[in-house]
Amino acid sequence: MTEKTNNLLIQIDEKPSPKIWAFLSVQHVFAMFGATILVPILTGYPVSVAIFASGIGTLIYIFCTKAKVPVYLGSSFAYIGAVNSAVLSMNGDISAAQTGLMLVGLIYVGAALLIKVIGKNWIDKLLPPIVIGPMIAVIGLGLAGSAVGNAGFTADGTLGQMLVAIITFLSAALISTKAKGFLKIVPFLCAIIIGYIAALVIPMLGIGEPIVDFSPFETAKLFEVPAFAFPFALGDFKQYNLYFGPETLAMLPVAIVTISEHIGDHTVLGKICGKNFLKDPGLDRTLTGDGVATAVSAFIGGPANTTYGENTGVIGMTRIGSVYVIGGAACFAIVLSFCGYVSAAIQTIPNCVLGGMGIMLYGVIASNGLRVLVDNQVDFSKQRNLIIASAMLVVGLGGAVFPLGGAATLSGTALSALVGVILNLILPKADDEHVVEL
Repeated sequence: MTEKTNNLLIQIDEKPSPKIWAFLSVQHVFAMFGATILVPILTGYPVSVAIFASGIGTLIYIFCTKAKVPVYLGSSFAYIGAVNSAVLSMNGDISAAQTGLMLVGLIYVGAALLIKVIGKNWIDKLLPPIVIGPMIAVIGLGLAGSAVGNAGFTADGTLGQMLVAIITFLSAALISTKAKGFLKIVPFLCAIIIGYIAALVIPMLGIGEPIVDFSPFETAKLFEVPAFAFPFALGDFKQYNLYFGPETLAMLPVAIVTISEHIGDHTVLGKICGKNFLKDPGLDRTLTGDGVATAVSAFIGGPANTTYGENTGVIGMTRIGSVYVIGGAACFAIVLSFCGYVSAAIQTIPNCVLGGMGIMLYGVIASNGLRVLVDNQVDFSKQRNLIIASAMLVVGLGGAVFPLGGAATLSGTALSALVGVILNLILPKADDEHVVEL
């Protein structure tokens, strides 16, 4: 057993007693559930596949990091816009999206190899806060229209839909700010449940038409194999093709953001656990685990994986850092993915509930981009910083499109990221910056 050098009640390498092991693992399942199911709903992935991928991805990560880091991997929000854009540009075909996510996983592994050989200073030079902050903001704000549309705040929206969206949003906001204990860790899950109940009750009060559609339960089964997809023919599973066209390549710049988030998440978790995970087991191993998990998820038709702050919050609150608990949660998730009734219930969640959640979620993502700038004390009186951030925001949110040949284009987050990286490399860092008066 590792010598205790932190405030954890159960250390990273300790195995809990069987009496509490299952309970501790279930807590982590609840913590990740709301966010993990939200991503596939917003991108069209089968929920069962996303849940399965989160479980198997977490086990892969534990193996790659020698069971030294208590991290749970769930569906990544950063790729929502990129995936939707790739699928739309391919007229509903997921080939570009899945191939792109597999390449993202390989980028992680490639970055891990570079870090192992030459260290990680090159990441800091390539991706300073002035590039990362606006990039994260563009990801969140770029999805704002989708959230507003789902919430029903449109010309053809109904009062019932709007009320449900408002209730869902306020529930998430109040739980995030006022709740204590475990509830504070699962605001997404709680808000979805409250919004769902509101969607059932509001039509009963005579406000609008019924909102919840229970038809998915008509064909649901207790045991049902997740709707996997593969790049080859396999039984009745959906097939996609490995596609390396411009639509695929346009997704890759988002990896810049998620690698930065990966480093930040492991730094925070390290402070909670009293460890430096970037040194032991090392950033090369954690990136490899995250990358392989994402590649495997994409291979079986799932979304990208990422480290989950919700589960880090559970560790901070309970002071239970055991990797065995995280592994147990991953096993529970895999079992849960084979329950057809779970997928059916999730499919009945109305768009207005998702819209209310989206307004908060996408706003929080954008605000986190601003937080990166504030926390790192980025000085906007310097013209260089002002130019980089301004160009990234306008290009990312202004509808700029760069043709790549044929019908393929580069736009949104991907184009904004490239603009930021290029400007950061070519604009001189002058010592005597002019102060900009506004």
